[in-house]
Parts: sequence; structure tokens; C-alpha cells
Amino acid sequence: MRFKLIIALVEDHKTEKVMNAARESGATGATVINQARGEGLEQAKTFLGLSLETQRDMLLFLVEEHLSRHILERIEEVGEFDKKTGTGIAFQIDVEDAVGVSHQIRQLSEVVEEQL
Repeated sequence: MRFKLIIALVEDHKTEKVMNAARESGATGATVINQARGEGLEQAKTFLGLSLETQRDMLLFLVEEHLSRHILERIEEVGEFDKKTGTGIAFQIDVEDAVGVSHQIRQLSEVVEEQL
């Protein structure tokens, strides 16, 4: 079984919605890293040296490759990334190998076989 790593940077108030949508689309879990920061095309606004930007969370999903595109699209939809600039970003990368996921492989095998 092959995996993809989906990395999503979302506004912290959308984290739960994005995680629920990903799970409903086939993700079996996630790792959340709180209080990530970053900049896009425009620099972050500050006031007296304090950042005025909203906090972001980084969500890491290790997903089966056949489910990854659908999960990625749902993350974008629920996170509303294309509706307004600066709301978030998500992308996927290939995973060469993974350990500690045997329990997920058993569960995902049935789901992937149904979809293929």
C-alpha cells in the first residue's frame, strides 16, 4: 500500500471542521501542530511589533494514495482556501515508506478495494 502526506495549514478556528471533513473522506487520523506562522504574497500586518494575523494550525494526514486527491479537495472546500487570500493552503507529497501504520493498512485495504 502506498501513502501520501497531506499537509494543510489552516486558520485555527477551522481546524476541527477540516479534520472532520478529511476523516469523512477517508483519512484515518491526523497530527496537529498548533500556532504555525507564515506569509503569502503579502507581508503580515503588525501593530507596535505585535502580529495581527490569525493563528494557523498545521495538519498532517498520512493517507492512502487512492484517497488522497478526494481528501485534499475536501480540505480545500471546507477550509475555503480559494474564497479569500490568506485562508490556508494544502498540498500532498509522496511518502517513500512508513512504519507504525499496520493497523491503518488493515482498515484501509477494504475501503480502497471497494473504490477500485
